[in-house]
Amino acid sequence: MINFLSLRRARGRRYLLLMLVGLLGLVATACQKAKPVAKTGDNAAVSSYYTCPMHPQVHEDGPGKCPICSMDLVKATKHAAPAVAASQRTGGPAPAPEVMLTNQQIQLANIRVEALGTGTEQSRTVLTGALAADATQTSTVSSRVSGRVEHLFVRQTGEPIRRGAPLVSIYSEQLQALQQEYLLSLAQQRAVGENVNQYGRLVEAARQKLRLLGMSAGQLRTLAATGRPTPALTFYSPQAGLVQQVGVTEGQYVGEGTLLVSLTNLSSLWVEAQLYPEEVAGIRVGQSVQVQVAGFADSYTGKVIFLSPELQANSKVTLLRVQLANPDGRLQPGMQANVNLAGPRSTALALPQGAVLRDSQGSYVWQQLNANNFRRLKVTTGPETDQTVAITSGLDAGAKVVVSGAYLLESEYALYQGADPMGGMDMKKPAADKKASAMDPNMKM
Repeated sequence: MINFLSLRRARGRRYLLLMLVGLLGLVATACQKAKPVAKTGDNAAVSSYYTCPMHPQVHEDGPGKCPICSMDLVKATKHAAPAVAASQRTGGPAPAPEVMLTNQQIQLANIRVEALGTGTEQSRTVLTGALAADATQTSTVSSRVSGRVEHLFVRQTGEPIRRGAPLVSIYSEQLQALQQEYLLSLAQQRAVGENVNQYGRLVEAARQKLRLLGMSAGQLRTLAATGRPTPALTFYSPQAGLVQQVGVTEGQYVGEGTLLVSLTNLSSLWVEAQLYPEEVAGIRVGQSVQVQVAGFADSYTGKVIFLSPELQANSKVTLLRVQLANPDGRLQPGMQANVNLAGPRSTALALPQGAVLRDSQGSYVWQQLNANNFRRLKVTTGPETDQTVAITSGLDAGAKVVVSGAYLLESEYALYQGADPMGGMDMKKPAADKKASAMDPNMKM
């Protein structure tokens, strides 16, 4: 006998199962229709992250602290790289990085652009040196007798002295005895007459001894006229100049050869600079060079008077000496100076020094593409001066190059691209090391 109740229950369960399958199908169809479509255009090329202002290599998904310096992370926007052609993906050169700035950023950073032009450049070598006293204009007054310093007319260095000014007065018994001998010879010559050659030779011998001791012709005439020996011998300045050194004090006993006073004339100075052996080839004695003295806007023209034939033992450099005129006395020994050595002239593309940025991998410049876009290019440099750099390859004549504010573009590039272009290394942090500690040795700095 057929159980109609069980058959009805089985049919109810089958209908319920069919209804559930239908509902699942409707849900799946609705989900497929509601599935969001990937965005295209600018929104797809922009993503946000959090980074450290001091360490742009730190990338975090949310706000927090820098794992290196513990500074608060700031929100930044990273622009994805533009689509690359298939030819470039298969081995072609990678596109140069670009940075876009707003008009306000360009104005605040004082970014200035100039067109790269062709000019005549002259290579220059700048040598660092210092002013020194001219040894040919320096003299030393030494004692020629043994005795005691009676009076010191100069007591401090740097004091100006005229030619013939008294310096030191020395009392000497030796000098007294020689003066007496001279006066006795004169008396004998007068007694027998000047025609007797024997006494004339004695007078001349005694006079020569006093000259060798430092007595001047005027002092000898005074001694012969008065007939009285002078108790002290005064030494006079042989030249005009400045007192460079005072070697004695009043009351001091001195011997023959003791340094009394050292004098120097500052109307001519030396500039002593050091240079490397490879720089010697283009220098010759008698060559004119330009000298820039620290603290003076004007440059001076000097002449190379000496080039040392040997290298210094410790530094392996050689000495260059330039003679510099100082008629007005403005320059003083000890001042710092730069010697500019001019090299051969050449025609090349040139940029100011501030336009070229360098790192361990080469030299770079920023080229302006349009009003707000800039591109970073690697260039090859040539001869340099203290103001310009020659560009041998990497840029064409007429290209607009950033000559002021290039470092801001480097900072923007490092911040938004996650790279340190000045360090020549990738500053991106691997995803596995995102939570690494500040002292992790494997984390790229």
